[in-house]
Amino acid sequence: MTEIDGMGTDRAFCVLAPNPSAMTLDGTNTWIVAEPDADEVVVIDPGPEDDRHLRRVADTIAARGRRAGLVLLTHGHPDHSAGAERFVELTGGGAKVRALDPRHRLGDEGLAEGDVVTTGGVELRVMETPGHSDDSLTFWLPADRAVLTGDTVLGYGTTVLEGRLGDYLSSLDRLRKFAAERDAATILPGHGPRLDDPLAALDHYIDHRRERLAQVEAAVAGGARTAREVVEIVYADVDRSLWPAAEWSVQSQLDYLNERA
Repeated sequence: MTEIDGMGTDRAFCVLAPNPSAMTLDGTNTWIVAEPDADEVVVIDPGPEDDRHLRRVADTIAARGRRAGLVLLTHGHPDHSAGAERFVELTGGGAKVRALDPRHRLGDEGLAEGDVVTTGGVELRVMETPGHSDDSLTFWLPADRAVLTGDTVLGYGTTVLEGRLGDYLSSLDRLRKFAAERDAATILPGHGPRLDDPLAALDHYIDHRRERLAQVEAAVAGGARTAREVVEIVYADVDRSLWPAAEWSVQSQLDYLNERA
């Protein structure tokens, strides 16, 4: 465990899953969100199907005299969603799981742009922010001026793209504008520490993506044709164990360049 475990705001509390890796950084951040005097909580991203972690989340909620009223998923990747059904079982089976992708829901109700969640009196507003994945969502917690970004923005490093780069750039631009308009105080990511300068973090993400795109474009101009060939040039100084993941992002960038050609 690190200082990430237990971080948060007045209404959001992080329980760090014990699944650290090159892809998940320190582990998956499971967020317990509730009004200070509420009986019910919202759990965002229960994490992997790991009983130690899921029981710890359940025990953390119970120790505060509360119950899990609802589970939300920022997206369907297993390190965020695989434990959802088991978590519901551990907490009595009453909570529903809501997600953009129907495959990850437990119950009939999904999530979409503009939805407002008010379980336990806490207000969470839903934004669709595709790019990391097609089903990626961001949640705005206005009472704490906090943005819960899942894997769209991480606490450090950069995210892998499984979706379209054009979508991701649009999502980052939208989040940057939203954070400025709402005077966001913090980003609560799906991995890594909280970010207490949201505008600087988003500017960094936007600049990095555009720099990488320029590097990919230069590699193509130099003769690289496949995602692997581009990775060998652009990511030459990156641990080779990360190259397969980098190929996903590079392929998204190649597709984006082809669309603009």
